Amino acid sequence: MGKQKENDKPLAQNKKASHDYFIEETFEAGMVLTGTEIKSIRNGRANINDAFATIRNGEMFIHNMHVSPFEQGNIHNPSDPTRARKLLMHKSQIAKLYGQAKQEGYSIVPLKIYIRNGYAKLLIGLGKGKKQYDKRETAAKRDSQRDIQRILREKQKVAR
Repeated sequence: MGKQKENDKPLAQNKKASHDYFIEETFEAGMVLTGTEIKSIRNGRANINDAFATIRNGEMFIHNMHVSPFEQGNIHNPSDPTRARKLLMHKSQIAKLYGQAKQEGYSIVPLKIYIRNGYAKLLIGLGKGKKQYDKRETAAKRDSQRDIQRILREKQKVAR
């Protein structure tokens, strides 16, 4: 039962991604980390707000993902907290992402970090950038949904 709760909880989330991109497809990727980095991520000391993914020589890397150094770390603690980290994915998935990301307006966006079966995983999405009017439209929909929910809750209170 404890394992299931650990899997569901995101350790780091990129909330700005859904605001700036239409996420069309998601993929799960493993990460190549040092021992002290995984300890720091398990403590929730990772930030992927400014991170982005690139594909180079058939391999995928994440850049600008900030993992704070582990306090009780040793000499293997990386000196650069925002170093490029390799992502582990199947070649077919990387090729598919590469083909789609080359299209105009698409980019590979990290969405969240979580632990699955003891391994740190990164959920990445293929996103198409939103224009300013798309962002306003999304905010308006969210506000109207919130108003509808509030009105329904008030009607339920009156009915009781």
